[in-house]
Amino acid sequence: MAGKFEGIYEALREDIEGGVYPYQAFLPSEHVLCERFSCARNTVRRALSALVARGYVQSIHGKGVRVLYRPSVQRSFFVGGIETFTETAARNHFKARTRVVRFEPLVADASLAAKTGFPEGTALMAIDRVRLLDGVALILDKNLFRADIVTDLTREIAEASVYAYIEGKLQLRIVTSKRRITVERATREDREFLELGDYDCLAVVTSQAFIADGTQVEYTISRHHPERFAFEDTAVRGV
Repeated sequence: MAGKFEGIYEALREDIEGGVYPYQAFLPSEHVLCERFSCARNTVRRALSALVARGYVQSIHGKGVRVLYRPSVQRSFFVGGIETFTETAARNHFKARTRVVRFEPLVADASLAAKTGFPEGTALMAIDRVRLLDGVALILDKNLFRADIVTDLTREIAEASVYAYIEGKLQLRIVTSKRRITVERATREDREFLELGDYDCLAVVTSQAFIADGTQVEYTISRHHPERFAFEDTAVRGV
């Protein structure tokens, strides 16, 4: 999202999460929101559409926009949207830190190409990152980025935000992310880097990311501590 409607979306999202508009309440009318934010009706509608897409609200014909959000005990990661680790941490009010444990180039052989979707022979940058939330190591991200498109990556960029670098410095837009969620047994590597305690399994999100022309630029296996996270999506049944 970009532009004025993004600010409106964030303001309304914070109001909803903060209980200003509680579960099952109706948001103010579009007219009232236009006056509040000093903007056109189309701008408000874009912000409301973003809230609908994230499952915060539902538009009800003839009545208005009703709040569906209920606070969760567990921290949540959206499956349906494209949200970075930094954005998710901020939304959940975590203190986040990233530690890079692997940073090296490689070339996709036949086996890796079949697994990831990258063409055989593609130059890649392999980055493994441990994600710490409030000081606890809870996520192991194993990323592969296409090196001829996501160029000049550094450890410093990886520790900050690769997506911010892609969209800011490289001026590329991540348009589509395909994801698969599984539950898998913890590996020796998981136990080395994550604070799993007595757990012997993880929630694993495998994803492919594509830019505007349909080219795949990323393949990621994101391994999550099973207790601390809920993965959420919103589905709308077709009429």
